[in-house]
Amino acid sequence: MSSRRALKVAEAIREVVGMAILADLKDPRIRDVTVTYVEVSGDLRQAKVHVSVMGDEGRQELSLRGLRSAAGFLQTKVAKRIDTRYTPKLTFLLDQGVKHSIEIARILDEVLPERDEPDASVPGEAAEGDPTGETPDAEGPGGEGPGADPPQSQSES
Repeated sequence: MSSRRALKVAEAIREVVGMAILADLKDPRIRDVTVTYVEVSGDLRQAKVHVSVMGDEGRQELSLRGLRSAAGFLQTKVAKRIDTRYTPKLTFLLDQGVKHSIEIARILDEVLPERDEPDASVPGEAAEGDPTGETPDAEGPGGEGPGADPPQSQSES
């Protein structure tokens, strides 16, 4: 179980690294990168930074190499933000969570049956013979129907 301090340090590292990637890093390899979460060791000397990269496998690997080459710069940014005896050594790992979610959704689409036609007995859907889905007593454009307020008369005071 992580200590409260380790969780606070992990959150601070996530904020600093995420903002530095957006604002400070000029490396063209590092694009479309999101810091998803950070794991910090109990002694606060190691930090695993999990990142999600939009793109194909080659794009992800290229961004990961760019982040690894910028690790020293990012550690300097972290050292200025957190007050610890040792600055955690940053290790960047690719977070496959989004990729797994997309794969699960694809598998579910294959397995689950699709509904082609909506059920006519469901309220709010169009009834047979009425393609607009409107009920006969509904207010038309510019007209007054049962839902319209009656005109108010001008009363003199």
